[in-house]
Amino acid sequence: MKDNLGNPLHLTSLNHISLICKSVEESMGFYTKVLGFVPIRRPDSFDFDGAWLFSYGIGIHLLQSEDPEIMPKKREINPKDNHISFQSIGAVEKKLKEMGIEYMRQQVEEGGIYVDQLFFHDPDGFMIEICNCDNLPIIPLAGEMARSCSRVNLQKVQHQQKIQVVLP
Repeated sequence: MKDNLGNPLHLTSLNHISLICKSVEESMGFYTKVLGFVPIRRPDSFDFDGAWLFSYGIGIHLLQSEDPEIMPKKREINPKDNHISFQSIGAVEKKLKEMGIEYMRQQVEEGGIYVDQLFFHDPDGFMIEICNCDNLPIIPLAGEMARSCSRVNLQKVQHQQKIQVVLP
């Protein structure tokens, strides 16, 4: 039991997220043209419409809704809603304006460190965030501080947490 404390399921990474779409074709266009994902082969044995995309070390699986008419409509952009976040900022705001994509800009300050965030929806209303969250250090509740999101050595942090946890 002690060996599994930091990672009981022995997870290694995020593999993919699945999103139900009104139109797989429209969503594919968004994820390829706006976010730079690349379509990849999906199993021929699937007997339902969908598409697999891959980039940045993760996959997005688009699944065609069985009843697109009853899918919820886009809501207002709310940073507290479910979303997936990608690391960047650069010229993202300019590109979103050029593409006519409605977005919300937000800046968060923590201990003198500023994080810029842009939030917008995909064609089905799923929230996307683009941020420079890498500015914030990763500070585990127990153990040593890691450098940042993109440079975390998760196994080292988990090992440190295991050492500091005392089981009865």
